[in-house]
Amino acid sequence: MVVRITSIAIRAGAVLVLAALAGTAFGEDGPQAKAVTPLPAYRQECAACHIAYPPGMLPADSWRHILQNLDRHFGTNASLDPASVKQIEGWLTTHAANAGRAASAPPEDRITRSRWFIATHDEVPASTWRLPAVKSASNCAACHTRADQGNFDERYIRIPR
Repeated sequence: MVVRITSIAIRAGAVLVLAALAGTAFGEDGPQAKAVTPLPAYRQECAACHIAYPPGMLPADSWRHILQNLDRHFGTNASLDPASVKQIEGWLTTHAANAGRAASAPPEDRITRSRWFIATHDEVPASTWRLPAVKSASNCAACHTRADQGNFDERYIRIPR
């Protein structure tokens, strides 16, 4: 018996893989970040420096590790009082990725080094990440115009020039 893989089958497989990512929901046009009401303390403390990344982008262990090392938060001292850390950690780990490719901790707990991120952005040329308006792959809002709302739907992507 010969098995033929069609582009429809490949797309269906890709949709299933994406569906396995925790923190995603599906609309008519594909994956979208699951609507999770942001914890006010998370938005206040974390979104002061970068977007409030949806908790489903990392597994609970990565969030714990990040919060336990806020004094060395990707080159910055982002220390918080213990009560705030505990509150934010509880919220992040409750809503963290727990299935699919997002459930395994990426190298250095970096979202941009996760398997799902790399696979999702494989068509983005390296030169795009170096554009002055983008600067790095962690600057989601440079291309995802609704990233601040946790919406990464492809309909709202604008690549700077």
